[in-house]
Amino acid sequence: MTHVEQPVEAAAGSPATAAPPATWRDVVAAYVGLTKPRVIELLLLTTVPVMFFAARGVPPLGLVVATVVGGTLSAGSASALNCVYDRDIDEQMRRTRRRALPRHIVSPLAASVFGVALGVLATVVLLVWVNLLSAVLALAAEAFYLVVYTMILKRRTTQNIVWGGLAGCFPALIGWTAVTGSLSWAPVVLFLVVFFWTPPHTWALALRYREDYAGVDVPMLPVVASAHVVGRQIVLYSVAMVLVSLLLWPVASTGWLYPLAASVLGAVFLAQAVLMWRRTEGTEELSVIRPMELFHSSNLYLSLLFVAVALDPLITR
Repeated sequence: MTHVEQPVEAAAGSPATAAPPATWRDVVAAYVGLTKPRVIELLLLTTVPVMFFAARGVPPLGLVVATVVGGTLSAGSASALNCVYDRDIDEQMRRTRRRALPRHIVSPLAASVFGVALGVLATVVLLVWVNLLSAVLALAAEAFYLVVYTMILKRRTTQNIVWGGLAGCFPALIGWTAVTGSLSWAPVVLFLVVFFWTPPHTWALALRYREDYAGVDVPMLPVVASAHVVGRQIVLYSVAMVLVSLLLWPVASTGWLYPLAASVLGAVFLAQAVLMWRRTEGTEELSVIRPMELFHSSNLYLSLLFVAVALDPLITR
C-alpha cells in the first residue's frame, strides 16, 4: 500500500513548507480508520448474539471466530471503499475531515486495493470456515451498501438512510445462517428491528451535523425538513421498532428474559424519542433539542436488546 505526505497550510506571509512524512503508526492507524471500527463493533453486536440465539446456547467457538473475522473483513471492506467514493464530501465535513483520505495519509488507489483485498479475504473466510449462504449474504450486504446506498441513494434522496440502511441489517441474518445454514422468521424479525432502528439512530446524528450535510448537498432528512418533522419521524420509526422487537417472542418462542428486556428497553427509548420530539416544538436550536442524547441512547438500546437475545436461551432454556 502506498501513502502520500500530509499537506500543511502555509502561514500567512510565509512560504509553504512540506509536511513531515507520516510515520508507520500514522499509516497503520489510517488503514484501521478506513474500516470504521465503531461501525464494525455495532455490526458484530448484531451478529454474535444471534449465533447464541440460533444455537439455543453456546455456539462452537471456532465458528464464532470465523464468523466474526469474516464479518469484520467484509464490513471493513465496504467501509474502506465507501471512504474512497465519498472522499470529496468527507474532506468538507467536520465529522469526517480527519479520516485518512481527506488527510492524504492514504491514496485513493491504495485504499481501493485495501478495500477489495479485505472483501476477497472475507469471502474466502466465510466460504471455507462458515458456509456458502453466509458468504453470499455478506457479499450482498457489501454490494448493497456500496452501490445502492453510497452511489445511488445517499446524494439523491431523503430516504437514503431508510433503504440504504438495509445493508446494516444483514449481520442478523449472517449470524443465524452461520449456525443453522438456513434462514427462518426469527432472524428476519431481528433484521427488521435493525431496519427500523437505523433511521432514528442516524437522523439524530444528522440533526447534530445537518449543516455539514447541507454544505455538501447530501439531502438527509434533517437538511430538508424541520427538526419537528424529523422528531415526529423518529417517533414513528421508534414505535415500529419496538413493536417488531416484541414479535420475536411468539415467532421464536423465547423465554421470559427477552420479552421483558424488549418491553423495558422499548418503553425507555420511546419515552426519550417523544421527549426529544417535544423539545423541537418551535425551535431549531440544537442546544435545546439535544439530539446526541437520543443518538447515544439508540446505541445503548440496540446493545442491550441483542445482549438479551444472546442471554435468553442461556438463562431461560
